[in-house]
Order: sequence, then C-alpha cells, then structure tokens
Amino acid sequence: MCPAIFENVCFSVDRSLAVKGSEYFRALFQSGMRECQQKEISLQGLTASSFNIMLRVLRGERPLLNCEEIVEAVECAAFLQVETLEQHLSNIINSTNCLVMCHSASVYGLLNLYHTSALFIRDMYLDLKESLECMPEDVVDYIESLSPSTFVAVVAHSPSLEFLQDFSRTICYLDEDEKTWKTLTELPVDVSTFLAGITVLDNKLYIVGGVYGASKKAVEYSFCYDVDSNTWSKFSNPQQLRYNLTLTGKEGYLYAIGGEYEKTVISSVEKYDISKGTWSFCSHLPQPAAGAACAQAMSRIFLCLWKPLDTTDIYEYKPRNDSWTLITTLIRQQSYGHCMVAHRDNLYVMRNGPSDDFLRCMIDCFNITTNNWTALAGQYVNSKGALFTASVKGDWVFTVNRMLTLVYSIEENKWKPKKEMKGYPRGGSIQTCFLRLPQRKKDQFIKSVTNDSQ
Repeated sequence: MCPAIFENVCFSVDRSLAVKGSEYFRALFQSGMRECQQKEISLQGLTASSFNIMLRVLRGERPLLNCEEIVEAVECAAFLQVETLEQHLSNIINSTNCLVMCHSASVYGLLNLYHTSALFIRDMYLDLKESLECMPEDVVDYIESLSPSTFVAVVAHSPSLEFLQDFSRTICYLDEDEKTWKTLTELPVDVSTFLAGITVLDNKLYIVGGVYGASKKAVEYSFCYDVDSNTWSKFSNPQQLRYNLTLTGKEGYLYAIGGEYEKTVISSVEKYDISKGTWSFCSHLPQPAAGAACAQAMSRIFLCLWKPLDTTDIYEYKPRNDSWTLITTLIRQQSYGHCMVAHRDNLYVMRNGPSDDFLRCMIDCFNITTNNWTALAGQYVNSKGALFTASVKGDWVFTVNRMLTLVYSIEENKWKPKKEMKGYPRGGSIQTCFLRLPQRKKDQFIKSVTNDSQ
C-alpha cells in the first residue's frame, strides 16, 4: 500500500491497482525515480474527490456522477491517464450530462470520451439543438459533422437462387425525416437471415449462422456488411455449426452463443477474433439455450436463460475470465418469448403477459448498480401486435412491427411514447439494430421499399 495525498487528504492506495489502472502511476513506480521508494506521494492539481472517484472505479464500483463530479473525473482521467475511468464516463452519458461530458473531454484532451459524447449528442440532436448554443463553435461543428445512428431492420430470408432475383431480399433503414422505410442494401444470394445471429460492431453488420431448406440445413458461411463502403464480404462459420443463436460483439470479438444444430439445442459458445479471422471456443452456457435475449450495459454482456415455472435467470459473461455468473432471477407469469435491451445501468426485459392475455406486453427493469427489480408502469402493446423487437439510441428506444414504428423516450419508471411512423412493410420475424450511414452516400440509399416492390 502507498499513501497518496491530495488537498491534504491522505488515501491508502494499492500500488498494483494503481499501476494496472493508471499510465501515470505505471510510469511513476516503474521509472526508478525516487518516488518509487517514498512512503508517501503528494500530487498537485487534482481534487481529493476526483481521486476518490478514480479509486472507486478502479476497485470495480460504477458510481453515477453529477455534472461537477464529471468535470473533476474527466480532469483526473486525463491527468493520471486512467482508461477505465474514461470508459466509465462513456458508459454514464445521458441527455442531462452529455454537453458537460463533451466540453470537458475536449478541454482535457480525452479523445475517446469526446467522440463518444459527441455521437450521443448527434443521436439526440433534435432534443439538444437549443442547448448547443452554449457550446464552443468548433465542438458544435464536430458534432454536426458526424452521422447519426439510423434504425435498421433485417427480416428473415432464406438464400435464393442466382437466376431467381428476389427483390424482397433487402435490409432496410428508417428515414426519420420522411417517416418511412427505405432500402439500404440487397442481401447476397447465399446469405440467410432466417434463424441467423445478427449484430453490429464498429459500424459493420455481421450475420452468423442461419439455415436454408425445409430440413433447416446450416449455411456454409458467415457474412459482413460494411456500410461505409456499401460492400459485403464472407468469413468462416463457427467451428460448431449453429442456427437460432445469439450473436453479440465487443472489443474486436464476435460471440456466437448457444443455438441449435440438427434440431438439438446446444450450450457451446465461440468467439471470433475479427483481426485474425479465427474462431475459438469459450466457456459453455450454464444450460443449452436457443434464441436467448442478450444486451450490453455499462460495457458488460448479459444473457437471459429460461427455466421451467416461469423463471428467467440473467447471467453475465465476463470475457477476461471467460466465465458465466448468475446475476439475478426474475419470476413472472409469461406465455412466450421475450427480448432485452439496455440503457445506462438498466436492463429492460420485455415479456408477454399471462397466457390469458398474451398480447399484453409487460416490461421489468433490473438495475445492475443497485441489483433491484422494478416493473414499469403501463402496458406496452396495441391492437397491431406485441412489442418484441426493440433497440436503444441515446435516451430513446425504437420498436417496430408490420403496422407501426413507435419511438419511446426512456424515463425513470416508464417508456413514454414520443412519435409514430410507418411500420415495416413486410411480414416475417424482424431483428433490429443501428448503423451510422455515411452522409456522402446516404443519397445513394434513397430507394424506397415501395419502389422495390413495384
């Protein structure tokens, strides 16, 4: 342990923790200078409260901060070069603190935080436009140069024959200005989105698994769509062929979780190293699972696993330890299927109501900071279908079915309807995500679904 003094306040600091989490302390303690031997270290220019926040984050806490604390934490993260603290600040960005976060990051040179907070503001631009008047002109220019996230829908399609051109095999995006769906790209003939795992990582869309034919044969390749170049590429399938899997991506890896093979539910998990182009096995799921709901909150991966007697267990997968940990259990009456989305440190689990009212959609919220469950007020359903596809952008959540696209604003104890747009114009199961369409190419994508059908 090494005492560190800030503003006459003494902190007892684990040297190994400081060296692991801070580039500054790593250089200080491994430099061979006299500080390596000192019993106490006194540092100037930082507040005691900001150093305390840094220590809490390095010890695994995830504190929510007010605007004053955010400014201090940004300065501390920059001065002591604490990547973990910068990542935590990125995780807690919201509509209330994003302007302070962005401005502070620009002042102290935290480029990753600056970019992340600017993207958040760009996504919430309509709600925050008036508040941007107080921001420096160069910061506003940078925000407005970015592309906002665009709601994208992928419907289940089986591979087609090359000589039978199927104009319905497309991926579509929501034009929020015109409030209608338009074509983003056509699926290559050998791509299957039926029972495939789909996710976005680094603004690229990945499709893994899927089946074709009445016997549900697994497809031979996985696919990647690069929206920046508007091109498709193939890559290898997982070593264990699978369909009806869960796919998620994090820090340069794709994770193919569970699924089915030859009508058997499996528990194996594999990760794909995008830089190396290789698959490798991870720790198995605690139980076999297909189509399990998955979401990432505060840079952590969570998965829902069903059990009999109306029980849903939520597990966390920790990539560094390659381990699955039971976080909480939800016991509710439910009839079929659910999905899960994340917003800040909340996980929202959507489920059908009891079997006598299966069209009613209920939402339960689990806060990973307090470990508490709450039930959201209201019923999230209408006569046009249940709510089982949802994706989060900023402080909004987008849902879609064939008749209606509905956007909610996420509030403390409910989702408040914000605006309605046209539903997705084709039938079939839908998976949704967000991509940032390059502005220079967006005009190339303006080709409506209705024109395609004509």
